[in-house]
Amino acid sequence: MAALTRDIEPQDHVKGLDDAPVTLVEYGDFECPYCGETVGVIDGVQLLMGERLRYVFRHFPLIEPHPHALHAAGLSEAASDAGKFWDAHRILYDNQHALDDRSLRNYGRRLGLVAEAIEAALSGRYAERIDLDFQSGIESGVNATPTLFINGQRYDGRRDVRGLHAALLAAAG
Repeated sequence: MAALTRDIEPQDHVKGLDDAPVTLVEYGDFECPYCGETVGVIDGVQLLMGERLRYVFRHFPLIEPHPHALHAAGLSEAASDAGKFWDAHRILYDNQHALDDRSLRNYGRRLGLVAEAIEAALSGRYAERIDLDFQSGIESGVNATPTLFINGQRYDGRRDVRGLHAALLAAAG
């Protein structure tokens, strides 16, 4: 079974307590329709698990089938610098059908980002940060999105609320 090769680090995007008994890591792509479907599942298990779950999102933009994924990831990083990563995460997944640069600029403005930050994001300012996630995904055996890890072990089970919740409960002991 594949395992995470990189521990949770300060630059990771985390929801939940550091000492939660279960950590769910997702390698995702904002333009991936399967990742878009998984957002609701993860929202559901977060509600069910409460403080027992720490959720971590890492970038894995598949730029060949998803030409806007890298710029969307960059915008989310600019939002992160403003303390608004999870707001950007929601906007980008809610608007997967419109992730061209013009739309991304609009989302950036809605998030309250200044024009310079938006343009820097679209010009590759965060490429190294995004690549760090991507490379750690490759090293951990990620080859598609979304890929999930529960307490460091790859999860290939059902991706509905019931199936994922059962796996998280089992991991929580």
